[in-house]
Amino acid sequence: MSHEDTRTESERIDSLLSRAYDIIKKHEIDEAAKYIEDALSIDFDNVEVVTSLKYVNFWKDRQVTAREIQNSFERGEYLLGQWKLFEGFVARVGQTSQKCLYALRQHVFGEALDYYLLLLKESDGTDAELLLRIGRCYKGTGEYDRALTFLQQAASLKREDSVALAELADCYAMVNEIQKSKAFFREAFFLGPERIDVASLESEMIGRLVAKVRELGYESPALEEWLPVYAVLFGVFNVKRELRSIEYGKLKQSIYALERDYNDQQDPDSVTTARLMNRYFWLIDHYVNTGEDRTRIDEVLLKIKSINPRVYQQYTN
Repeated sequence: MSHEDTRTESERIDSLLSRAYDIIKKHEIDEAAKYIEDALSIDFDNVEVVTSLKYVNFWKDRQVTAREIQNSFERGEYLLGQWKLFEGFVARVGQTSQKCLYALRQHVFGEALDYYLLLLKESDGTDAELLLRIGRCYKGTGEYDRALTFLQQAASLKREDSVALAELADCYAMVNEIQKSKAFFREAFFLGPERIDVASLESEMIGRLVAKVRELGYESPALEEWLPVYAVLFGVFNVKRELRSIEYGKLKQSIYALERDYNDQQDPDSVTTARLMNRYFWLIDHYVNTGEDRTRIDEVLLKIKSINPRVYQQYTN
């Protein structure tokens, strides 16, 4: 085969793939598969072609299923749920086709967004769950400014919802509002780390943190609980605020309950230990912010030292 023939084949494949990716974004999955199959007939060993076809075939049947679902909200939920499964599928495939992934992301989140926006028109605009999903979809398509608008509304309606706060924090990270991102992530991982889907977060800051905590041997569900602890130890969650008196009261009650659970366990589990550490850190921050007597801070430090000397060493160094 001449160099000219090779170049021509390469150009034909690129052209077919380009067309396929364009129409994926327009939700024409079946048509896109045909273009990719045409590219495969030119070169059966082309990694991007083979990988893209696997990706698109994953979504062909799911596209049909989604459109058979009558309820718009359920359609959106189905698509976002399948995206999580798809991420696992991509990891198993091994080889990646970034252009195809980007096109499919536009397709899946864009179509789910259409369904949620239909519902928004019929609502009074105060459904926090709907606003959260719209924000998540805009984030998924890379429209971060629009995503922020909806995620801010969702978080204002659900002030103590860790999922809404984590999504908002993630979006702030994507628009380089790092201080706000750190503040909201700290809140989210205090309120309910077990509910946060860390795999769906796009922030490099959180991605690096997750990788480091995994290296230490933690996996879900302990992983999510230890993330805020190591975020403090690594200096990531360093944007703090003063607690209101009612929050301070709740914090103390929470610590008391966790201490009781910890002491009742013959071999305290990792989750309880992490939750206790996280709350001790918040309590120390409160004491520092309010100018509390040093002896009260030392009391908390001694508790940390007795439970986990390694964390104490890292925290105090």
